Amino acid sequence: MSFHFKGSTQVSVIMPPSFPWILLLALSFLALMLQKSGKSLIRLQFFSLMIQEMCAVIVIIGEFIEGQFEEWCIADEQTPDDELQRAMDWACGKGGADCSKIQLNQPCYMPNTIRDHASYAFNNYYQKFKHRGATCYFNSAALITDLDPSQHSCKFEYLT
Repeated sequence: MSFHFKGSTQVSVIMPPSFPWILLLALSFLALMLQKSGKSLIRLQFFSLMIQEMCAVIVIIGEFIEGQFEEWCIADEQTPDDELQRAMDWACGKGGADCSKIQLNQPCYMPNTIRDHASYAFNNYYQKFKHRGATCYFNSAALITDLDPSQHSCKFEYLT
């Protein structure tokens, strides 16, 4: 999109495809008003910077809304170990999670706690099946976090 002003001044804006059309209309109206009022080049440059900043914010918001942020599924700290164990057994068994990395001598065996192993299993299941409608519930034994739970050599997957 380009705005043309009196003289040789032109402001070009590259917009994401999800750019809100109501904002485009408002920006166009503002450009028209600036042109009609004959404002100085300094104001037009300010307007150009304002548009660039608004577009940057819209791109960031658009990516957030479209789910382009990272999230992992981990064990809830308030869940008792016996419930975590049952949920982890299901995830690693019938659930289809790959729990090979939490076995002895594997990168995610340490720390050797039910909570840490359950977090790995829950996340593996969630990442593997979230695009098919899987949730991070596990009978309320798990929750979503935006903080990467990876530790040392144990890397928790994140799949887009």
